[in-house]
Amino acid sequence: MKKKENNNGSRLKIIPLGGLEQIGMNITAFEYEDSIVVVDCGLSFPADDMLGIDLVIPDVTYLKDNISKVKGFVITHGHEDHIGALPYVLRDINAPIYATRLTMGIIENKLKEHEMTKSVKRKVVKFGQSINLGQFRVEFIKTNHSIVDAAALAIYSPVGVVVHTGDFKVDYTPVFGDAIDLQRFAELGKKGVLALMCDSTNAERPGFTPSERTVGATFDNLFEEHKNTRIFVATFASNVDRVQQIINTAYKFGRKVCVDGRSMVSIIETARNLGCISIPDNTLIEIEQMKDYPSEKQVVITTGSQGESMAALSRMASGMHRKITIGAGDTVIFSSNPIPGNEKSVTKVINELIRKGADVIFQDAHVSGHARQEEIKLLYALIRPKYSVPVHGEIKHLKAQAKIAQSLGMEKENIFILSSGDVLELDKNRAGITGRVPVGAILVDGLGVGDVGNVVLRDRQHLAEDGIMVVVMSLDRVGGELVAGPDIVSRGFVYVKESDELIEEARQIVDEAIERCLDRGITDWGKLKNTTKDALSDFVWKKTKRRPMILPIIMEV
Repeated sequence: MKKKENNNGSRLKIIPLGGLEQIGMNITAFEYEDSIVVVDCGLSFPADDMLGIDLVIPDVTYLKDNISKVKGFVITHGHEDHIGALPYVLRDINAPIYATRLTMGIIENKLKEHEMTKSVKRKVVKFGQSINLGQFRVEFIKTNHSIVDAAALAIYSPVGVVVHTGDFKVDYTPVFGDAIDLQRFAELGKKGVLALMCDSTNAERPGFTPSERTVGATFDNLFEEHKNTRIFVATFASNVDRVQQIINTAYKFGRKVCVDGRSMVSIIETARNLGCISIPDNTLIEIEQMKDYPSEKQVVITTGSQGESMAALSRMASGMHRKITIGAGDTVIFSSNPIPGNEKSVTKVINELIRKGADVIFQDAHVSGHARQEEIKLLYALIRPKYSVPVHGEIKHLKAQAKIAQSLGMEKENIFILSSGDVLELDKNRAGITGRVPVGAILVDGLGVGDVGNVVLRDRQHLAEDGIMVVVMSLDRVGGELVAGPDIVSRGFVYVKESDELIEEARQIVDEAIERCLDRGITDWGKLKNTTKDALSDFVWKKTKRRPMILPIIMEV
């Protein structure tokens, strides 16, 4: 290998295409000569100002431009911010997918929805197993996270090994499966690791993240305290271990469990089929069967812990759920923390539930799936990388991890805080950012991918804030005279019935402006429309201090 490196001087390129300015949209390309391996392919959820947008996926122009080099997608775990963009990206870059069993099960559900199961190659990989992808060899290593079958990756290249932790925590007593394989990390460290790309989500938080199993004891206590009420537990659909513990506690207290929320039902079914969750016989019931059991013998596990407007819990809180209503005598446990940005939505749902008379519990029933400072230190101590590349988080999280690496004696110049699009080139002797590739966010609106851009969003914002005025008029094709109109239709600007005077005055202003143009022999549609816009916009601003969108429509007769 060394000889090859010296002959051609090739270096490994690490190119994050998303995930480094936010928690979400994780995707990183590893490139060496004629081979590219892509780690994860996630989405992020739209910000409040992205009106009408369903999802945000990464711009993969760089992969499209180098499609002949792409050997496959290697996935660390089954969360949306790591797999959600796959059905959209695979349309352009149809490369094989490699993942552990539950991760692959969740991916397959997605591919079924998009009718892509036949066209995409997939391979389930076991922990400890390696796959060869062009110039790379990728080894899957067992880690712990808030979803079963999470993996770290050892990416072997001709210039050295890069360890990518994926999302992880150190959990010595996991609910399902084995603890994190620290021994393997230590073995890699002894042999020499070129770079460590480590999860930074909780890098600002001191200490260790508690074991997932501690939540089980919390559920036992809460169920004991609320023996005489119906219990609802809201959590992430993908947190299979959490669902397992809720079911264990429900069984212990002789309660039946009903699962609600499309994503929750789908993931539990997949996990059950793969043996990643154990449900005692006669514990699960359908929604329709709830009427057959007293309230104090029921537990409902539901989606909506983040206040999502269309999730099951939000619909129950607002009274829009067709089959379940929440009221006095019900207890609702939020078994999650709000993702930054979701606090308002969560508070809104909590207030609605309290208004309905429910008892809402919002603390102690959650532990994070991400490592805190001491766990990150442990991994650095075992792996002993030459270079550090913090990943998964906003700039403050990445900086916090850089401080941890420095506190352990790593040289500042060997720590690289990247932005999405940066090209980090490295070998055994040196590393540095050498350029940038195109990156960005592609907006998904219904079936449209990338057809909504900043201009459309700006228009939507404008419409949402100020409304619209449509001006309709008819021109004589021959004589160039105004034969009908202008008529003004307003939506979201003022209530027309109460503003007859304003609308009539606006109509006269437009009429006079158009007549002045026609008198001067101006019949160009573009000029007439601009004149209409300018005249009406000035008038409306003077009268109302608002700027609605103005849409002139001219018809020739």
